[in-house]
Amino acid sequence: QHKALKEATDYLSLFRADSIVRDAEWIRESLANPFPSVNDDGNDDAAVNGPQPWGGALGQSFGGFCLMTYLSSIQNPPELVYFTGGIAPMNTPVREVYDRLWLRVRERSWKYYEQYPGDVATVKKIVRKLLAHENSADPIILPSGGILTARRFLQIGLALGGSPGTSFANMHSVINSAFVDEDSDEISNAFLKSIDYEQSFDDAPLYFLLHESIYADGEGATQWAANQSYESHVEANSEFDYRVTSEEDNSNPTLFFGEMVFPFMAHGDFSELSNSGMRTLSEALAEKSDWLPLFDETNMRTALVHKKKSRAAAACYYDD
Repeated sequence: QHKALKEATDYLSLFRADSIVRDAEWIRESLANPFPSVNDDGNDDAAVNGPQPWGGALGQSFGGFCLMTYLSSIQNPPELVYFTGGIAPMNTPVREVYDRLWLRVRERSWKYYEQYPGDVATVKKIVRKLLAHENSADPIILPSGGILTARRFLQIGLALGGSPGTSFANMHSVINSAFVDEDSDEISNAFLKSIDYEQSFDDAPLYFLLHESIYADGEGATQWAANQSYESHVEANSEFDYRVTSEEDNSNPTLFFGEMVFPFMAHGDFSELSNSGMRTLSEALAEKSDWLPLFDETNMRTALVHKKKSRAAAACYYDD
């Protein structure tokens, strides 16, 4: 069993940016360039020197992370690289990434409530309702088979990274469908279906399994960094504790969660993530400590500045 788990985690490690860009190179070379710049024997210096930088590449979100790995590790990267919202936090420990992100999520939660002040009371009511069901061992089951806990509901805040115009409006629509009517505390079926639709981790297990690893730049285990950071924030400031802020007499709004993954997601909250050994696999990936480096600032500087093989431009989202 230990051998099989090791083989599975090693296999999943091949889906990160370092492997993605090497796969992209092999595909590109097969289609357009007979001069390889990648040698899978581990000796890139032995690659034939073919044409210099080629074409262009656009990296949106995680695609931008991949472009940074491209510039870091590929001998002849694209001549033009365009980043849209995808600048990786280089030289930053994964825990620090999430320590900062939680503060940003708090700001975005405040911004959401400024736009929809009536939702402060509604979100508190939803969280209290879900906590009551959790505490009574009578959980609310989603159509997918997952459990609608308070913490899962707050993951709707993943949309906070979008625009206040469209993403916030969609969040508002979902939140205001929570109860059968405004005078009731009965959860509506429409709300349950919306939660399943908006939270698609069951349909994208790799997103769950490998999300934190995109920040693992050869620095050791991720160890559920977002969850560790959350617990530290809660300990230092009750404003982050939804169990406290959801109380009717608490003046603080209940903060949403952001684009993060948590161990509890594989403990029943998401049905498919909690089956087929997925929990064991997610724990093994969280403890994996031999991640390879993803970024090399010296190589990036060489490609962009010294040898000028590539040129880059970036559009960073102010509210991302």
